[in-house]
Amino acid sequence: MFTGLIEHLGTVSAIEHDSGGCTLTIADSAPILDDCHTGDSIAVNGACLTVTEFDKTEKGGWFKVWLANETLERTDLGERKVGDQVNLERAMGAHVRFGGHFVQAHVDTTAVIISKQPDGDSVRIQFQLPPPQPSRPSLLPYIITKGYIAIDGTSLTITNVDDEQRSFSVMLITHTQDKITLPKKPLGAKVNIEVDMVGKFVEKSVSAALSGGGSDALKATVEKIVEDTLKKKGII
Repeated sequence: MFTGLIEHLGTVSAIEHDSGGCTLTIADSAPILDDCHTGDSIAVNGACLTVTEFDKTEKGGWFKVWLANETLERTDLGERKVGDQVNLERAMGAHVRFGGHFVQAHVDTTAVIISKQPDGDSVRIQFQLPPPQPSRPSLLPYIITKGYIAIDGTSLTITNVDDEQRSFSVMLITHTQDKITLPKKPLGAKVNIEVDMVGKFVEKSVSAALSGGGSDALKATVEKIVEDTLKKKGII
């Protein structure tokens, strides 16, 4: 589990491809390697990856992760090049203050940056989601104004949603701009998207209640809402 609060920016220093995927070496990473062990989870641009090898001192500290082809296809990591910076966050410790939102670092899809507009010292960025597919339904039901979303692993607040354009916007204050890679990405660039998992749980629970499953308390609540709505419309 992660919080979406980026700890450090690392640099891709090597990419080694194989038939099943590729190995990334992330250098300039010493600040997050002081308590690192092989097998630990580190979110790289919002994708939870497993450390396979590391060195705390060489090249400013580096670690390696292996990415399967599935991960390369579902995230922006397949487009990273040597020299690119990436957002890094270690898995959340039980003793730390929780400052972001619940982030699994399981990327749902990618979106494309379609607009960047300055607003004083802040910047407003608009993203467009891909068209829904049978295997990948629309994520728009989980994206609400003032709700949470993780973009390249960064916990951000949604400022606007346009269902017709399949787009949404966020605002980055100056402090955030200096700490993450997003402001450096150009128009048309891909970003990794993870919607708030709470919305998924709510949808599944309500769907189960409507189909006859779920807890008695939830079913009673749904039935009461439906009954009140029908009464207001004069149907019953």
